Amino acid sequence: HPWLLPVLNALPAYIVLDTQDPEPLVAIWCRLQDAEVLRSYADGQYTALGPNREGLMLVLQRVPEPKEGKNRAHFDVVVDDLDGPTALVEELGGRWLEQGRTHELEGFSWRCMADPEGNEFCLYLMAPGLSNDAPLVPH
Repeated sequence: HPWLLPVLNALPAYIVLDTQDPEPLVAIWCRLQDAEVLRSYADGQYTALGPNREGLMLVLQRVPEPKEGKNRAHFDVVVDDLDGPTALVEELGGRWLEQGRTHELEGFSWRCMADPEGNEFCLYLMAPGLSNDAPLVPH
């Protein structure tokens, strides 16, 4: 049985996000995560961003086809307030998907957003008294 195999202690090194036009996505993801471009490879085919405060590294991969449909997974970007980051996302070409709606659950608050190519993510405000290292309420 596969579940009886030894555990490999493998951790994700980075997450790859497909894009037709990396530049707008580089701008928005660097600003949201307070990260910098580490390196660009293969004439801009791949652009690696430095780690964010949790150590997550994002690589933007140029692809010919546009995004279709809803993401099967999304980022929760932890922020200190919702209004400033929401305005920043919109200023950089992203969208507030449910304009005017802020979700709330047990002290947690979030807004559903999209980057300039439509990749969904949430701006996420921790419940009062909890740090980013605390267990999160999934949504």
